[in-house]
Amino acid sequence: MAFDAFFLVVLMLCVGKLCAATRVFPDSAAEVLNQFVLYICLPAAVLRYGARLELGLEIVSVALVPWVLGALAALAVVALCRARGWSREVCAVLLLCVPLGNTSFLGYPLVQAMRGDEALSHAVVYDQFGSFLMLSTYALVVLSRFAGDARPAPLQVLRKILTFPPFIALLLALTVFPAQPPAAIDGTLQRLSDALLPVVAMAVGLQLKLRLPRESLAPLGAGMALKLVALPALALAWVWLIGMPQPAADAVVLETAMPTMITASALAISHRLAPTLAAAMVGYSLLLSMLTLPLWDWLLRQLAA
Repeated sequence: MAFDAFFLVVLMLCVGKLCAATRVFPDSAAEVLNQFVLYICLPAAVLRYGARLELGLEIVSVALVPWVLGALAALAVVALCRARGWSREVCAVLLLCVPLGNTSFLGYPLVQAMRGDEALSHAVVYDQFGSFLMLSTYALVVLSRFAGDARPAPLQVLRKILTFPPFIALLLALTVFPAQPPAAIDGTLQRLSDALLPVVAMAVGLQLKLRLPRESLAPLGAGMALKLVALPALALAWVWLIGMPQPAADAVVLETAMPTMITASALAISHRLAPTLAAAMVGYSLLLSMLTLPLWDWLLRQLAA
């Protein structure tokens, strides 16, 4: 199943890139597909799999991982940028694109493909209480520090969080939505969830950019090494150290190993912070993750054997 998922991602990336080159779809096609996923597919997945979670210390331990790793990644990026003399714009891009991964759009379907429904429920926690909250708080602080934006007001941040469709779905899943809904509802949610992977891969393919000037090679290499190798390795060490049970541990490591979050790159680009590097972090980390994710998957299986 995991091989099928990776093959589908690569196929849809190529189809999306071809469609973009031939202009088969309008320029807004990728945005429309992303909105469909954000408002329909992701909430459906969160409702279906989030309702199966049992509140407890395991949820807290999963949710803490992206915050701890994000802090370590930020410290490493700042130290590296100072040592290499990289610009403030490059530092800002790495601060956004290294800690924040594509843990929902790609994370949900790939974790499900590699580890099943139970692991997906933990991936939802990692994403919503980790990556999404970091995007809504940490990313805004980085932008205010490096792009000259005004510091976001607490009420603005809270409003953004509470109106985010997947987060609303998670609140419903943890409170009123049944773990075993009627078959018709469950089947509908499953079919909408299943649309995640091909639709997201198509949207990414439409937006994929791989142009890179020579001066960005070193920051790109450092960013991808941190994102795809160092952070997953730290996640693996952490779940082993605390004895986190499977499938939560598998979900944590695989979610940490996901490529750069597209939204994080888009924020950097929209604020004119090294836009070429930001786009390259998404494109190259995505392509390289098609090699590194199966390796992390294999390593987890070997350790569990």
